[in-house]
Amino acid sequence: MFSDRSSRFLALWFPHLPTDRLKRENPGRAHTDQHLIVVDKLANALRLTAVDEKAAKAGLYKGMALTDARAQFEKLDIAFASPRKDAVLLEKLADWCDRYTPLVALDEPHGLILDLTGCIHLFGDETQLIEDIHKRLHRYGMIVRTALASNPAAARALARHSPGGIIDRNDETRRLYALPLISLDIEETHLAGLKRAGLRSVGDIDVLPRAALTARFGTNLVNRLDALFGRQDEPITPRRIVPVCMVERRMAEPLIAMESVEHVLMSLSDELFRRLQQRVEGAREIEASFFRADGNVRRISIQTGRPVTETKPMFRLLKERLSTLSDPLDAGYGFDIIRLAAIRVEQSQAIQKSLDDRAQETEEIKTLVDRLSIRLGNSRVLRPLPVDTHIPERAVSLEPAATAKQDIVFERTPEHNPGNPPERPIRLFQPPERIDATFEVPDAAPARFTWRRVQHIITLAEGPERIAPEWWREHAGVLTRDYYRLEDNRGRRFWVFREGLYERGDPTPRWFLHGIFA
Repeated sequence: MFSDRSSRFLALWFPHLPTDRLKRENPGRAHTDQHLIVVDKLANALRLTAVDEKAAKAGLYKGMALTDARAQFEKLDIAFASPRKDAVLLEKLADWCDRYTPLVALDEPHGLILDLTGCIHLFGDETQLIEDIHKRLHRYGMIVRTALASNPAAARALARHSPGGIIDRNDETRRLYALPLISLDIEETHLAGLKRAGLRSVGDIDVLPRAALTARFGTNLVNRLDALFGRQDEPITPRRIVPVCMVERRMAEPLIAMESVEHVLMSLSDELFRRLQQRVEGAREIEASFFRADGNVRRISIQTGRPVTETKPMFRLLKERLSTLSDPLDAGYGFDIIRLAAIRVEQSQAIQKSLDDRAQETEEIKTLVDRLSIRLGNSRVLRPLPVDTHIPERAVSLEPAATAKQDIVFERTPEHNPGNPPERPIRLFQPPERIDATFEVPDAAPARFTWRRVQHIITLAEGPERIAPEWWREHAGVLTRDYYRLEDNRGRRFWVFREGLYERGDPTPRWFLHGIFA
């Protein structure tokens, strides 16, 4: 598969990310004459894992022993490595890059790749977009090298092993041929073998016969070459779900007043639902993203139990969500981008309003469920869903009402004739509770039983209803159950079962109370 030459991928590489992070945490480190280095224990010795730009120009490098660095420079600003903090910063930078495209992938170590296909015209042209990225990142204290190419592998290699820049499609092959062999990211043994053969650049290898390369160095080298030149498709893996539909506003001046933010959200909601109505779809999950002028990004997600197709109910849920945040939304220096995206959608259907008030009542209950889910949390507002099984305790599962796939249907419980009681009790015990039963015939219903130290004398009994275990999922030794509906001399009704059958010779069958009828 050959890559589309109209595709454009931007690779961002932060060569001094650990030291840039330390300077962001302590701005005083950026205004001293000392060289900032990061060390970690490698192979029983302290070695440099990162250096700042000043230290790199002075000759310090990653992998250098700390003792050698101290021998060259008397005063060094030394910090210990913290890969977790570096990863958190890279995640924040990835969030920040969402302002340019929703397709952002992590590229370890200390890199990002952006799929800008179809997005560049929103920022003028390629030059203006790259200048904007460098200007903003420099303002945040980050040193970055970028490369814009036709495929992610080429962009990554050019950003890390060349001066980078905007790579013209007609000049891309020449630039790739000039790259050193280390840009192929192959094993050290294969890299040493290529150098022993007198090969020094990617161009020296690409002109060689593929069969010979595969026989000597394996398929990985050939695959890396094909990815580099776009002969083999190597898609990126976006770190976030790509929205189904998305609208946004870019502000000329950052918004600080929350009244203005709400006005923009209302306008975006109208635009988003107009687009969804054209697709005959409703939103089940909506995400509002707030990009602050200082680089911080805040996202707020709303999930609903039914497809939402109008602005008013969605905006009411959004305000409800904002009011329940433990960390309130803070504009800080202002929001320069506000985005509204439909993450999950479903086909919407026109609802036929009935002549009575049941349709309106159902809609009000659905709205209440959505509001409670937002206020209390999805894990605390549950709805029962039927499960295809004959085991009573597994017949129903509880799922979050706002995320369940099936739409909520509220049906009234069918009425039963007085002489035809329900087959299943309203209340089930999980797990069933053990009872002591006495009976006239072993395989018959009990004549009396004791539950919670209270004896119940049985006057009516109905059954048995035999339920066998699910042999394909149960462990060995699970026994068949015989269920009975019982009524005692005080009119109380119970649902009990005997685990094990005397007729089969099961060892010591036991009795349990599984539920109580109303």
